[in-house]
Amino acid sequence: MTDIKQGDPGGGVVAAANSASKNIANGTDQRSVKRVVLASFVGTTLEYYDFFVYGTAASIVFPVLFFPAGDATAGLLLALATYAVGYVVRPLGAALFGHFGDRIGRKNVLIATLLIMGLASALVGVLPVYGSVGLLAPIMLVILRFVQGLGIGGEWGGAALMVTESDGKGRRGLLGSLVQVAAPVGLLLATGIFSLTSALTTDEQFMAWGWRIPFLISFALVAIGFYIRMKVGESPVFAAAEEKEKEQREAEVRAPLIHVFKHYKKELALAVGARIGSDIAFYIFAMFILVYGPEHLGMDPSLALAASTLSAVAQSIAIPCFGHLCDKLGRRPVMIGGALAGIAYSFAFFAMIDSGSTFLVLIAPGIGLAVVAAMYAPIASFIPELFATNVRFTGAAVGFQMAGVFGGGFAPLIAMELIVLTQTGFSVAGYLSATLVLMVVCVALAKETSKISMTNAGK
Repeated sequence: MTDIKQGDPGGGVVAAANSASKNIANGTDQRSVKRVVLASFVGTTLEYYDFFVYGTAASIVFPVLFFPAGDATAGLLLALATYAVGYVVRPLGAALFGHFGDRIGRKNVLIATLLIMGLASALVGVLPVYGSVGLLAPIMLVILRFVQGLGIGGEWGGAALMVTESDGKGRRGLLGSLVQVAAPVGLLLATGIFSLTSALTTDEQFMAWGWRIPFLISFALVAIGFYIRMKVGESPVFAAAEEKEKEQREAEVRAPLIHVFKHYKKELALAVGARIGSDIAFYIFAMFILVYGPEHLGMDPSLALAASTLSAVAQSIAIPCFGHLCDKLGRRPVMIGGALAGIAYSFAFFAMIDSGSTFLVLIAPGIGLAVVAAMYAPIASFIPELFATNVRFTGAAVGFQMAGVFGGGFAPLIAMELIVLTQTGFSVAGYLSATLVLMVVCVALAKETSKISMTNAGK
């Protein structure tokens, strides 16, 4: 809240910022940093678990139980449309929680987003289905999906900032990447629990009540995440910025969203463009197989689910490696290299899936998500470093989540339509490649920020 991009009045504000930077450079207490990393990782993992549980159910369960129709494809499209609702509302959640995160602090906002997201997901597990209450069932499902998206919209920005603003040893890329690991770990938990539940129940039992178990588990997971997050303190960069004298309060930004759109247009556009491709790549390589394999190739759904699960393991390992690498080489070389590799692999991916080979089907998503890790790992440091402390939560969260709307939100529908129109997965590979070209351009236009302190970043 001390560093405004245009017109930083008051030498005391600058002094406070420099003091904060010096203190952080000397090293925040390492136990505190570890607690922050653990709290951010666990909380964000639970958020993504909830989100991917819904996504998995949207592919397997919801078309039958909430959107019954004579046309199975229509039911699937309706289910995927509710999946997209969670993405479309994310920027609203980012703006809402970003405002409070920049005004009153990161920690309390993260607790609120955890509760909102987790409880909305858990309540899906007790919803009546279409056969019991008719149209009320899909309406309630969409409402809960809306609330889910609202919560996750504010989650990522706060978690990324808590970690990157707590580091004083040049490890923002690595520590930020641990927040990114939450996505594949959440996917691993979601698909793993779905697989286990499916294996322990008959088809009839799974469709009758088994599908509810992964959602109901959220009640316990939210309690764990809440306990851990209550144990951490505020971000040291934000806390230092809050210590300025009362007469310098005019330096605050009272409407962070307006300030971002007024003074950070370029940075916001670059953040969106730099993330869209990796988001679509994540969906295509990890989630699309759950639809494409069974629906268009006649693949056993359990094989598609196993491949998706293995891909999450591969990315969980790869993300910290690329996070460490982006601290050494910089954010831009790692992200651009990952995008170029993704363009090449997108076509190989569909060739492997279409081959019908069980081995190739099992490893194809894992290779894909290892490639995505190079694009995804630096994002948690790259995007926050584009914005100043006093608008960083809003700028980072809105940029990240706006990309999610155009990336993961519409990717399922676009990919499905491309398959219907062309009858080949290579059209989806072309779609993905185009978005990765955009990513290369946006990252190339951005400044390298890996060696700039978080106090001075975004100025």
